[in-house]
Amino acid sequence: MIGLRTLARRVGPLLAAAGLMGLSGCMPFYFRAITFPADFGGYSREADLSYGADPRQRLDVYLPHGAAGPRGAAGAQRPRPVIVFWYGGGWTAGSKQDYRFVGAALARAGYVVVVPDYRLYPQVRFPAFVDDAANAFVWVHAHISDYGGDPAHLFVMGHSAGAHQAAMLAFDPRVLAKVGGERSWIRGFIGLSGPYALTPNSAVLDAIFAPPYRPADWQPVRFVDRDAPPSAIFQGTADTTVSPSNAVDLDSALRAAGVATELHLYPGLGHAATVASLSVIARWRVPELEQIRAFIARNDPSP
Repeated sequence: MIGLRTLARRVGPLLAAAGLMGLSGCMPFYFRAITFPADFGGYSREADLSYGADPRQRLDVYLPHGAAGPRGAAGAQRPRPVIVFWYGGGWTAGSKQDYRFVGAALARAGYVVVVPDYRLYPQVRFPAFVDDAANAFVWVHAHISDYGGDPAHLFVMGHSAGAHQAAMLAFDPRVLAKVGGERSWIRGFIGLSGPYALTPNSAVLDAIFAPPYRPADWQPVRFVDRDAPPSAIFQGTADTTVSPSNAVDLDSALRAAGVATELHLYPGLGHAATVASLSVIARWRVPELEQIRAFIARNDPSP
């Protein structure tokens, strides 16, 4: 039987090339290919838990071996740090099912991981999908202890549009306050190729981010202040979907506010590569998973 390392060496270069595509690279075949290793062991998953009434308001919880199951399985280890991850797709596409490789990678690294779905355009426009992100996060804070997670150690993370979702929660305190949450619950922000200074440049984006809302309402970089959580920002320099200037500008704003931040620029990598690199098959390209683990360790006092 072929091992995962051998599979990575044989298939990795092909998938890495596909990963250099922009949002058009988020195709079912591509994500099924990099999700395939996630079907193996090392974690368990509780799927389709509801955080709202809409069918898109569902989330999956990934549990590392040794974490508590629903209602707290006997013999579970200490509560684990929690990562809530939102996927991208231009606010028009995406499914949590396609990102099992993210949940698996982070759960195998020792974290309880939550991957929510959220409502998309044309069903909703800004800020409804940000409200979904906030409601999912409040659900996590209230319920994650039942799954072995520590509600005092919550990290928000996302890729592309999902990084925008996570950044809105991390940097605009009104977002969580609107649904009964608190920004202070966030231990750290992890952003992959996010549009933090989003300027709509298509008819679809113009429709999603429409009046009466303005850039001052939807650009996370504008909300950075000294109370923002520590941040780790990951970006490929060859990204033609989201300009690397978004990452640089966010890092600069955080530094100016006196917030601990780290910027990881990956030379020659494109838009999808920052999330694809969490897959076993593409992980050889950059040390992203190790850098995420180091960031969480620096900002999580748990032993």
